[in-house]
Amino acid sequence: MEKFTSLTAVAAPLPLVNIDTDMIIPKQFLKTVKRTGLREGLFFELRTDENGNPKDFVLDKPAYKEAKILIAGDNFGCGSSREHAPWALLDQGLRCVIAPSFADIFYNNCFKNGILPIALPQETVDALMEEAERGANATITVDLETQEITGADGQTISFDVDPHRKHCLLNGLDDIGQSLQKVANIDSYEEQRKASCPWV
Repeated sequence: MEKFTSLTAVAAPLPLVNIDTDMIIPKQFLKTVKRTGLREGLFFELRTDENGNPKDFVLDKPAYKEAKILIAGDNFGCGSSREHAPWALLDQGLRCVIAPSFADIFYNNCFKNGILPIALPQETVDALMEEAERGANATITVDLETQEITGADGQTISFDVDPHRKHCLLNGLDDIGQSLQKVANIDSYEEQRKASCPWV
């Protein structure tokens, strides 16, 4: 998993509430277990009409094509559990989502895949949303080490994050990476079990 330390990037505004995982990545794109190629399905119904023609969606606008931060509405990532949702966001290049609240499973899946979800009060998100609407001038910095967001106007906003999840993001550790840190202990335990219980 790629480390997350500090990110300075364009922020894209998506002022919609209750964006569920089916809106993030519709069911027809869930046939793969690969983490790549999913950006074509990201927000598919918001990006295309019933004939497959592109709509005027924020991430397709020139000012936001390189956006790495998404400012969204309340209850982001609700709905069914699907790890493809953070995979699709990552495939688009998005590394941070800021919203007033997140669905629990989506929130947890973000940390496991190298995305930093930040929950902030509604009024703070509204202010960042206004900044994001400036287009390519909406560059903000998210510093995980200091747990601070610096807006385009220089204003600094603090955010909370679980210490263990912060450690894992800073060091690029997903669940497998955390297990691999204990390889010596695992090997030692297995040798002890073989010696004490050779019949197992």
